[in-house]
Amino acid sequence: MPHTSTAGTPAPQAAARIRTHHLQQFKDSGTRFAMLTAYEQYAAQIFDEAGIEVLLVGDSASNNVYGNESSLPVTMDEMIPLCRAVARSTRRALVVVDLPFGSYEASPALAIESSVRLMKEAGAHAVKMEGGAFYADHVRAMVQAGIPVMAHIGFTPQSEHALGGYRVQGRGDDSLRLVEDAVALESAGAFAVLMEMVPAAAASAVDKAVRVPTIGIGAGNATTGQVLVWQDMAGLRGGRMARFVKQYADLRTELARAAEAYADDVRSGAFPAPEHSF
Repeated sequence: MPHTSTAGTPAPQAAARIRTHHLQQFKDSGTRFAMLTAYEQYAAQIFDEAGIEVLLVGDSASNNVYGNESSLPVTMDEMIPLCRAVARSTRRALVVVDLPFGSYEASPALAIESSVRLMKEAGAHAVKMEGGAFYADHVRAMVQAGIPVMAHIGFTPQSEHALGGYRVQGRGDDSLRLVEDAVALESAGAFAVLMEMVPAAAASAVDKAVRVPTIGIGAGNATTGQVLVWQDMAGLRGGRMARFVKQYADLRTELARAAEAYADDVRSGAFPAPEHSF
């Protein structure tokens, strides 16, 4: 089915694969797009077939795949096989992968080296990098090297200790810094700006200040796209959810019910039944 804007206008039709210029067309036409994280084959296939335009192999894999408490411990070597699985399993979605903590900060050269690995070894179509205007030179060098870069400002999880924990960014006068960061990163060549945990008014100001598409997570409804961690969206993770999460299913309960039914059948001898045997 064609994607439509809130006004009902058909979106620009993408080719077989969504590209960065299609996202720009969405912004220009007032059309919104959806983005979800994905870390393995089956979720990636399902989301791709469901029409999700962008899949993010996020460093949130640290929490949601590898069992860490934060995104900080995940490494390049851990991110590459996840991205490879997602890229191989999709036909239409733009696959973006996070540069993990420690893989880009030291220099533009390191950022290029890490990004090239993610594109050559893992099949990523673009990379996402956290940080504000300070990293404009990194972005410029990466783009000149042929690497599409999605910028990430506002709350940046890799800087959680420097920011004093999970705290909303861009309140009050600090909203001006968000705009400055976004403009600097756009000028350096970023094809999109993702904003996390910022007031809706600040995110709206950023969206108006830049021509490139914006993506929000906990950033109100004025952005071109929205992103959620898929385990949160589908209710797989369980526990207390962030305020900005909307849960569209309860897969944790359904999966637990299926596992319990399977275990009961095994213990009772009901499975395998004759029809399951050769």
